Amino acid sequence: MKKWVFICASCFLGLSMSPTGFAQQGQKVTVSEILGERKECYFDDDKAGELPINFQVALTGKGDQPRWMVKKIENAPTADNVVVQTRLDATDNRYSLLIINGVAYKDFSVYARFRSEGGSVEQSGGLVFKYKDNNNYYVLRASVLEGNVRLYKVLNGSQTQLGEKSLKVNFKEWHLLKVVCKADTIQCFFNNKKAFEVSDETFDKGSVGLWTKSDAYTFFDDLLMQEMK
Repeated sequence: MKKWVFICASCFLGLSMSPTGFAQQGQKVTVSEILGERKECYFDDDKAGELPINFQVALTGKGDQPRWMVKKIENAPTADNVVVQTRLDATDNRYSLLIINGVAYKDFSVYARFRSEGGSVEQSGGLVFKYKDNNNYYVLRASVLEGNVRLYKVLNGSQTQLGEKSLKVNFKEWHLLKVVCKADTIQCFFNNKKAFEVSDETFDKGSVGLWTKSDAYTFFDDLLMQEMK
């Protein structure tokens, strides 16, 4: 399976655009005209023990620099590789990010699967979106120890909670985090069920990626993004 898939919706869905590129009066608008770029990352063509291609590492807060790497495991959602942050510094105010290069989405949907495997201070996983730099972005995170899903805005390195829902996040079980952004509306999902919705326009667009806190040892797989135009 290819690690990266860059597809226009017309190719992905087998639909064609009108000769002018837009629907004419009286015609239905096709899916290819309302969807933009799609990217899929499964890490299966990346080399175990190394940073996945086309990603950058970032740190918010204090503590050791993160070390993200590809790892081969049994029973991955899409066999055989996952990605994990392996430098397990227990500093509380330490947020490790793995960000995709060359992406700046405004309206889009993105999801990723995660499985908490360990951590004494923290057992969690997060999905970063509209990332500007290591101190400015949104993150939707789920915590095993706290039993909740929260949305944070990180502005100039300081966190502000925007939304929360209490629910069970099981240790050593695959879960799915999903975000849908349209204008200033942010819809947040856990295991394909909508957890909450908020409005915030601090960041208009940016990249996407993965997130852990402190000494959380968390597997990630199946990072997929779909731009909406």
